[in-house]
Amino acid sequence: MKDWPLWEVFVRSRGGLSHKHVGSVHAPDAELAVRHARDTYTRRMEGVSLWVVRSADIVASDPDQAGPMFAPAEDKVYRHPTFYEIPPEVKHI
Repeated sequence: MKDWPLWEVFVRSRGGLSHKHVGSVHAPDAELAVRHARDTYTRRMEGVSLWVVRSADIVASDPDQAGPMFAPAEDKVYRHPTFYEIPPEVKHI
């Protein structure tokens, strides 16, 4: 088992709108990772959906570089939905 890759587990709860990171499991492949995640993190019927992602495949930005990383977005007004009319029937935006 020590040679099995690490997988990050995300669970969407019954009333939840998004998946939340809940922990990690070791497994030899994606199918077994989902089974381990189910057995470990949804034993009390907490979830309706699981995501597992191989930890080695996750790429993230550096929080220390947040300023330079996200600064270019500020000068592109078309990326900000401030001038769009959102219909009342559209929920959860």
